[in-house]
Amino acid sequence: MKIAFYPCAAAVLFTLSATAQVHAEEKTLVIGTNNWAENIAVANLWKLVLDDKGYDIELSDVGKSALYAGMASNDIDLSLEIWLPNTDKEYLAPYKDTLEVHDAWYDKTALGLVVPSYVDIDSIPELVERADEFEYQGSPTILGIDSGSAIAALSDEAVEAYELPISQMNSSEPAMMSALDSAYQNEQPILVTLWSPHWAFANYDLKYLEDPENIYGDGDTIYWFSREGLSEDDPWLTAVLNAWHMSDDSLSELMAEIESQGDPVAGAQTWLDENRDQVDEWLAAGE
Repeated sequence: MKIAFYPCAAAVLFTLSATAQVHAEEKTLVIGTNNWAENIAVANLWKLVLDDKGYDIELSDVGKSALYAGMASNDIDLSLEIWLPNTDKEYLAPYKDTLEVHDAWYDKTALGLVVPSYVDIDSIPELVERADEFEYQGSPTILGIDSGSAIAALSDEAVEAYELPISQMNSSEPAMMSALDSAYQNEQPILVTLWSPHWAFANYDLKYLEDPENIYGDGDTIYWFSREGLSEDDPWLTAVLNAWHMSDDSLSELMAEIESQGDPVAGAQTWLDENRDQVDEWLAAGE
């Protein structure tokens, strides 16, 4: 009896150990991120939430093209932000049959050219005659973010479509926001590319310039998306992220907390501590 029992027990223990190891490996996830304020905010929020649930989360900051390619090759498991049907359609197009777009978590976005409200200009066509008012480092300039972003491409398209005597200067979001803050404090004209949701609209009195050619579109919905097969590999996570939804107020509060603390982890943790009930509702969807 004992001779027969011990090998079986060993086999069971080996099976359980192997199962536990596979389960642990399944909980290792790479989340692709980019340098947009709301993306930093929600990525750090979900890292905190999922770390607490036993996941080993890596946040991988990559450019848009690399994000989609990395997800298609299974180097990245998911990303929390794709704007559809307009802004990110070109990035998705080569991979639409392999990547999985899941449920929406934010309902209505906006993006375009933005000026402080004290600037006496209301539409993009007015820039044809008034471009010189928006000089930066010696020439009429649209201050934008990285050149690989969708909003940068749309802004180049707007310059061409409206025949604007102005050029776009691409840098980073922090650099752009620093220039905006400096101009705003001195009530100087400045022209930037911005989008909603963004904490800037809570901190400054800003306005979008009217876009009669509708270059920037009518707004998008923000979804989360993943590599092919994630929903089958992790149905719990899929259910939880599908239940996730944020209002403009809740997302603005999260971003403002991060901006105030100057630390995405600390800011996200503060917001999480103050909004446990909301997060628990998302997590309940996985039960």
